[in-house]
Amino acid sequence: MPLGGGNKCGCCQKTVYFAEEVQCDGKSYHKSCFLCMVCRKNLDSTTVAVHENEVYCKACYAKKYGPKGYGYGGGAGTLSMDRGESLGIKHEVAEPHQPTNNSNTSTFAQRFGGSEVCRRCNKAVYAAEKVIGAGSSWHKTCFRCAKCGKGLESTTLADKDGEIYCKGCYAKAFGPKGFGFGQGAGALAHAQ
Repeated sequence: MPLGGGNKCGCCQKTVYFAEEVQCDGKSYHKSCFLCMVCRKNLDSTTVAVHENEVYCKACYAKKYGPKGYGYGGGAGTLSMDRGESLGIKHEVAEPHQPTNNSNTSTFAQRFGGSEVCRRCNKAVYAAEKVIGAGSSWHKTCFRCAKCGKGLESTTLADKDGEIYCKGCYAKAFGPKGFGFGQGAGALAHAQ
C-alpha cells in the first residue's frame, strides 16, 4: 500500500481509501469510478466483465466481444435495432439479393445440356454444391428467400410459381389478408 493511505484507482488514478474501495482483477477502484466503459452503469461483482484492463457490464461486454448473428443477444420476445456502432462494431455490407431470373421451368430442358442449372443464377450446379427444393436444383448460396434473402432449409421453405420463400415472407405475400391475420400474437392492426 503506497504512502498516503491507499492504492491508486484503476480509472482516475487518485488515492482510493478503504471505505470507498472496490477491487476487481487485482486493481482498486472508487465505488463511483467502477462503471461500465460503454453505458456508464454502476458495476458490482455479479455484473462486471473485464477485457484487457477495461471493465464492462455483462450486456455491453456480450455485445462487443460475444458471438454475433441470429439467435444471440436480446433474448426471447425482443427485437433490437442496435447494431453495436456505439461499441465500435463495423458491419459488412451484403450484396443486394438477386431474385430468380430463369424463365425455363422445364427440368428436362435444364438437364439436357449436361449438368443441372440453378434456378436463381442460371449457372451449372454440380453435386457438391447442389440443394434440391421446390422441384429444382439450386446452389447452396442461391438457396435463399426471394424477398428477404434469408438462407433456407427444407423445413423453412415455401414455394410459389417456381420461386422459393421463407415461411414468414410467404405468409405475408400469399397468406390470408384482413383484420387479425399476419401481425403475430396479441397485436392489433388497423389498415385504412
